[in-house]
Amino acid sequence: MAKRRPRKTVRQRKQKKDSAVAKNSYYDYALLFIVLFLVAFGLIMVYSTSSYTGELNEGDPAFYLKRQAIFVAGGIIAMLVIARIDYHFWKIFSKAMMFIILVLLVIVLIIGTASHGATRWIKIGPVQFQPSEVAKIVIILYTAHMATSWSARIGDWKVLARIAMWPLVAVGLIAKENLSTGIICAAIIFMIIFVTSPKVKQFIILAIAVAGFMGIFLLLASYRLERLKVWRHPEQYEKGYQTLQALYAIGSGGIFGKGLGQSIQKLGFIPESHNDMIFSVICEELGLFGAACVIAIFLLLIWRCVMIAISAPDLYGALIVVGVITHIAVQVSVNIAVVTNTFPPTGVPLPFISYGGTAIFFLLVEMGLVLSVASKLRVPKEY
Repeated sequence: MAKRRPRKTVRQRKQKKDSAVAKNSYYDYALLFIVLFLVAFGLIMVYSTSSYTGELNEGDPAFYLKRQAIFVAGGIIAMLVIARIDYHFWKIFSKAMMFIILVLLVIVLIIGTASHGATRWIKIGPVQFQPSEVAKIVIILYTAHMATSWSARIGDWKVLARIAMWPLVAVGLIAKENLSTGIICAAIIFMIIFVTSPKVKQFIILAIAVAGFMGIFLLLASYRLERLKVWRHPEQYEKGYQTLQALYAIGSGGIFGKGLGQSIQKLGFIPESHNDMIFSVICEELGLFGAACVIAIFLLLIWRCVMIAISAPDLYGALIVVGVITHIAVQVSVNIAVVTNTFPPTGVPLPFISYGGTAIFFLLVEMGLVLSVASKLRVPKEY
C-alpha cells in the first residue's frame, strides 16, 4: 500500500509563496530608462547652449559638456551602486549625516566661496561643491528616519518639533544665502511629515509658520524684495534683462522651434544660458512641442516614483521616495515658472538638464535611493 504524502501546513505553504516572491526580484528598468534619457538629453542641451560660451571663454566649444559628462558618469556609477544597497542601511548614518551637513553649512557662511554674488560653495583644492545640494539628500534620509521612528506619536506637537527641528535649522542656514533651495528643502520636510501625520491642523499652522519664516528672509535682504519688482515689471529694470531675453527665446521658438543648435538668444543674449535658463533655449530650439515633451517626461518620472512610493514595502521606503518626488516636482515647477516669469526670478536649475556638477551628481544619488526602494517591491511570480 502506497504511503500517503503528508499535507503541507499553512506555514509551509506561506514559506513557499514567500520564497517564490523573493526569488522574483524586481528592478525598475522603466524608471532607469527615464532617468538616463533625461541625463542624455541634458548633455545634448548643455552642449547646444554652452558651445558658443565655451569657444569664446575657454577656446573649446565642448568645455562645459566635458565637465558635465564627468559628473554624470560619476553620478550614474553612484546611482547603480546605491541601488544595490538596502535603503535601511542609511538609517544607521542619518543622524551623523545631519550633524555633518549642519557643520558644512556653517562653514559655507564663514569661509565659503562666493560666485554671482552668493556664497554657496566650499572649495577644497580643485574641487568645489555646494553643501546645499548634499543637504537635500540628508534632509530626506533624516526626516524619513525620524518620521518613521515616531510615526505612532507624530500627532503630538512635541514629537513633531523633535522630528523637524534639525532639518529646519539646516533650511535656515541654506536660506541665508539661497532662499530658493531653502524653500525646496522646507517643502521636502513638509511633505514627508504630511504623508506620515493624520492631523491636518498641524500642517495649516506649519505652512503659516514656514511662510512667515520665509517672509522674514525676504525682509532681511533688500535685493530679494527688489526681485519682486523686477518680476512685476522686468522691462523697467536692468536686472529684468535676462527674463526678457528668456521670454523672447520662448516666443521665437513657435510650435516646433528653430531646430537643435539654432538658438539665437544663447549667443550672449541670455547670460549663462546653460544654467538656470536652459528651458528657454529648449523652447527656442525645439518649440512648444519639444518643451511639452520635456514636461511630459518629468511627469512620467514623478508618476513612476509615486507608484514606487505607494507600493513600497514599508513606511521608511515610502517616505524616502516622497522626499525625492517633492524635490524634483518643486524644483522643476519653480525653474519653469521663473523662466516663463510666472514666479519671481531665483536661481534654481532644471533637474538633470541644467549645467551643474554637484546638482546632477546628487540627483542621480537620489534616484539610486528610489531604485533601491523599488528593488524591494514584492512581485509574486505568475504561473
